[in-house]
Amino acid sequence: MRHSSAEHELPEPGHSAGGGGPAGGGRPAGGGRHAGRRRSGEQPGTGPVREAGQEAGPGKPFRLAQLPYLAVLLGAAVALAIIRQGVHLVQRGTLVFAGVLLIAALARLVLPERRAGMLASRRRLLDVAIFGMLGIGLLVAGFVVPVPS
Repeated sequence: MRHSSAEHELPEPGHSAGGGGPAGGGRPAGGGRHAGRRRSGEQPGTGPVREAGQEAGPGKPFRLAQLPYLAVLLGAAVALAIIRQGVHLVQRGTLVFAGVLLIAALARLVLPERRAGMLASRRRLLDVAIFGMLGIGLLVAGFVVPVPS
């Protein structure tokens, strides 16, 4: 396999090696090694200034969007801690867990997509149905299961 000498030549100073188009090496004009660097005289941190709590743009998620999810997670942890206290508190812990899941269903129903955070994993009605069914199931189980004496 022979290579032509044109493939191994270095570009002349001030000229790009690719030619700028797809046929000339695939690099766009001006997209070389130094394309993303600052110009001389440009200071770091001179971009647009934003107030604290202000959104960074339309594609950026809402900062406090995870609060409902964290509240549900905290409630579930509290319910499991109650259950862990002993057999006599299993019913209370189960009822707390059921209440947390029903609150999660309500939060998912009323909050818009961008504020629901990780509670929004599917379509709204499917999320509400899943949280609601789990909550009602645990509620029924909490009332039906006998408390040991």
